Amino acid sequence: MDYPWPEGAATGVGSMPGTDVIESVRTVLGELPDLPHLPELPNRGPGADLIGRGASFLVELPVDLQPSGWRLVDRPGRDLRRALDLMERDLDALTEHAEGYSGPLKVQAAGVWTLAASLELHNGVAAVSDPGAVRDLAESLLDGLIAHLADVRRRVPGAELLLQLDEPTLPAVLAGRIKTPSGYGMLRRPEESTVESALATLVEKVGAPVVFHCCAAEVPWGLFRRSGAVAVSADLTLLGPSDRWSARTIDTIGEELDAGLGLFAGMVPAVLPVAAVSTADQRVAARARERKLSDPATSVVPVRTLWQRLGFDPASLASQVVVTPTCGLAGATDDRARAVLTQVREAGRSLVKDPEA
Repeated sequence: MDYPWPEGAATGVGSMPGTDVIESVRTVLGELPDLPHLPELPNRGPGADLIGRGASFLVELPVDLQPSGWRLVDRPGRDLRRALDLMERDLDALTEHAEGYSGPLKVQAAGVWTLAASLELHNGVAAVSDPGAVRDLAESLLDGLIAHLADVRRRVPGAELLLQLDEPTLPAVLAGRIKTPSGYGMLRRPEESTVESALATLVEKVGAPVVFHCCAAEVPWGLFRRSGAVAVSADLTLLGPSDRWSARTIDTIGEELDAGLGLFAGMVPAVLPVAAVSTADQRVAARARERKLSDPATSVVPVRTLWQRLGFDPASLASQVVVTPTCGLAGATDDRARAVLTQVREAGRSLVKDPEA
């Protein structure tokens, strides 16, 4: 199968630390030359967060930030304007610093079911509670993403776009774990066929290959593959040490990989465990630990183990797998973020250099 990324590619999940989008774009383009992405900077505040940024793509469905979260409203206000302004700044930075770039480029947005579970209707209930509202959201998001991708293509004409849809809340939607406004009850879960239909329609019509990202432990691998995704992005460390993965886990993932699903394998920790540092020497030592990571080839041991246990051809590893951090880097320091991106880049290339290691 031909994948829309080169062999041995690596990329980021999306978010970067800090508030300087120009520096983040430069870092991503420099560290991830085979598959860069448009950085997201949630530390800038409301409108740069996953839901506020994702809702800014909605066409004719304005949102506003309430004390309880983002809500669908009748007319656009200051919060939506801020989200749109932040996005415009991000695209301007990409336009300037990706001039002349040619190759795959990934952009990210919140997926329809995560938006539906997070955006409130006028009565304060999550939109996922209303099938009609979900349909409207799905159609509006599709229109907005088509326009967004067209804008990125105009700005970076040599880019071959890849769209990542973030669905961290989808497992909770499928399990009926989205709470009512009181917090004491749970909203009725939608039928899986309804969920799949909404995802498949978006994948079919958006006009770019789609990667679904889910940072939960219960990734719906089969649902994503049946929806037409070219790949699934997941944090493999949530499954535990690779030598202890259960046969059921191996079979579940293996069935979808065998059907051609690409794997964006989150294997390099985005942040280190928090440790108390008080003295100047301890702070210097902590910064050194942030920059120092293990041998890149060690990072991809889990996918090599997976391929071996499934009996797959090792030569397919470098084409089917893209190495990523375990999650976004918004909580990392600048030094740590740069080190992690360097690590995933070298880890991806190690799959090409020695596929049978």
